[in-house]
Amino acid sequence: MPFNRLAAMLATALAPMLWGTTYLVFTQTLPVGHPLLVGALRALPAGVLLTLLGPGLPPRDKLLRLLALGLANIGVFFALLFVAAQRLPGGVAATIMSAQPLVVALLAWPLLARKPRPAQLAAALAGSVGVGLLILGPAAKLDAVGVVAALAAALSMAMGTVLIERWGRIGTPLAVAAWQLALGGLVLLPVALFVEGLPPALTVRNAVGFAYLIVIGTALGYWLWVRGIGMLGADVTFLSLLSPLTATVLGALVLGEWFSPMQTGGAVLILGATVAGMALSRRAPRVRSALANSVQHPSPGRRQTR
Repeated sequence: MPFNRLAAMLATALAPMLWGTTYLVFTQTLPVGHPLLVGALRALPAGVLLTLLGPGLPPRDKLLRLLALGLANIGVFFALLFVAAQRLPGGVAATIMSAQPLVVALLAWPLLARKPRPAQLAAALAGSVGVGLLILGPAAKLDAVGVVAALAAALSMAMGTVLIERWGRIGTPLAVAAWQLALGGLVLLPVALFVEGLPPALTVRNAVGFAYLIVIGTALGYWLWVRGIGMLGADVTFLSLLSPLTATVLGALVLGEWFSPMQTGGAVLILGATVAGMALSRRAPRVRSALANSVQHPSPGRRQTR
């Protein structure tokens, strides 16, 4: 594997690992009774912060596409994510949303004309099974609204991931991350205020939680993720399986929830599915490239036919 690709993959993997801290930060430091407002206050300041670093205002001719990405990846996704986190145990929500790689593989067929290979679908399913082994237990309580919210969140971000690849370069990774965070947060904020109203006065604990979530978990995380999609393609979504893995590790280290043998098996399965999914995503392009080269430069011992 070329060094540049490996470096890009490792940098991109940091994004879902940062997102894996979201459930702990949300439940321990933020007002859980206002999930929509938390989503808006996570997105909008992060978008403004990244915009101030250089991108400026989005171009008018790309505004509709950026708005669609902002809604899919940020506005709708954040709202559903925090609703799911509010109504479900974090492990259950993460398990359901781990179906995102499978959804991306299916959406890539009609939107990118890329038919999913059986082995690729198997890797996605294996990753979901691994998350289930890792963080689901007999005590898991399923709330219907929370389950629907988690499923819809996976679908929303999967759609946004595929659209980024379909539409190609509409700005630098920094600009695309900034614009979709700002636009998604801008749309979500008035909805949140209308539905939930203002939260109680923020405490120092709330402020620390928001500062981390905005700067590290969102601004940095989404810049790395959009950059990774641009360099590696939509199949980078397999790395999202690292998010529930990170959440569970933090639960063990911070809350004393250590792995059982079943959970250890699930962690190994997640990592294996992630590696396999990323490897499979590049196999077909290499094969096509080799075939193209063989047609353009046939070997001396073979006669080219028309």
